[in-house]
Amino acid sequence: MTRLIAGKSLHAWQRDLPLLRTLQDMKETSWFNPALQPAAQALPAVGLTVADIDDAADRLRRFAPYLAQVFATTRASGGIIESPLVAVPAMQGLLAQAQGLDLPGQLWVKRDSALPISGSIKARGGIYEVLQHAEALALAAGLIDPNEDYRQFAAPRLRTFFGRHKIAVGSTGNLGLSIGIMGAQLGFEVSVHMSSDARPWKKERLRRHGVRVVEHASDYSAAVARGRAETAGDPMSHFVDDEKSPSLFLGYAVAARRLAGQLQALDVRVDAEHPLFVYLPCGVGGGPGGVAFGLKTVFGDAVHCWFAEPTHAPCMLLGLATGRHDDVSVQDFGIDNRTAADGLAVGRASGFVGRRMQHLIDGCFTVDDDTLFRSLSMLHDSEAIDVEPSAAAGLPGPARVLADAAYRQGLGLSDPRMARATHIVWATGGSMVPAEEMARYIDRGAALRGGG
Repeated sequence: MTRLIAGKSLHAWQRDLPLLRTLQDMKETSWFNPALQPAAQALPAVGLTVADIDDAADRLRRFAPYLAQVFATTRASGGIIESPLVAVPAMQGLLAQAQGLDLPGQLWVKRDSALPISGSIKARGGIYEVLQHAEALALAAGLIDPNEDYRQFAAPRLRTFFGRHKIAVGSTGNLGLSIGIMGAQLGFEVSVHMSSDARPWKKERLRRHGVRVVEHASDYSAAVARGRAETAGDPMSHFVDDEKSPSLFLGYAVAARRLAGQLQALDVRVDAEHPLFVYLPCGVGGGPGGVAFGLKTVFGDAVHCWFAEPTHAPCMLLGLATGRHDDVSVQDFGIDNRTAADGLAVGRASGFVGRRMQHLIDGCFTVDDDTLFRSLSMLHDSEAIDVEPSAAAGLPGPARVLADAAYRQGLGLSDPRMARATHIVWATGGSMVPAEEMARYIDRGAALRGGG
């Protein structure tokens, strides 16, 4: 009997989606979204609004004094969790040389690898959801005055109160770090369900913060399912659902208006004549989806968002290209979901994100592990910026865009406009990687480049 995948045979999928064979062979490829729509048309269908992002931004501002008090790494920014945006001209030159292409415009790196508290993009969504949950509980119990300074959350009576409540999450690592560190600081009893792909040092760091780490031999999706099941029916438990959470999504979306302020401060224009391209590493999709949604609300059709995935875990590309989102997994098509990019080792994409972003992102591209290591080695050598393998996924993005004339012509991205373009690679994590492990990453990349 023929096995069906979301109602169709494998042969039928291969016939209807020619790109599928390349994905099954786990080779690098690019997919240009045929369902892309103008932002004004697509944004209302997301079901979230600018007002929702405003609310999230306001909440983070309310908590800033508390964060500055309890996390020393946020004091210089007054408790605002934000990362630098840096130009990387030397890296741009190396990429052009490696690809044999001219790379016009200017390349920047958004260094979420250096975000305070948990050292990755997950510090945006994960910490935001924990703070939102804590605020809701404290307000309902009458334990805080919403008109007073939120440093009141550091009071012992609040920690005692939160200690009667539980938070759980399923994670490949970085989301677990952000939830665990923030939740434990507030006093919650936190459990992080982690897949076999998660790095041992991430598990150990969580345990040092008093977080319960539950290890699963299976992959990310199974860890999420177990975490969700453990909290079901317990009124004292809150599950941070990376696959379905609007709160995570909105926490990430706040990054867009922060980026807009940075670009303005740097006198970088973004409009039809000065297009912006943003390359976002993608696992389950919450982080890149939220950031891309926020960017579209700020810049509209002047911004072009791309998701970058490992060749061995292209779950979002598969979900979008098939139109079946979380009804399909990479394993359904014989793709093994085994990659050194542990933060992107996800077999099934978020349907919540895929369905909301299906008309707003320009496309997806895949990168193999060797490319990731070569790229992070190049970034280290050229700019002295160190990132983990997952965070290097966006670096091939400009070359992918510039190599496809049909894509650019279809969007009216003429050569003069591309010469004025801004390219931002979102570096999603790495600052907490132990020095010896980071050295191994860099050495592996150097060897692949012929330099070691």
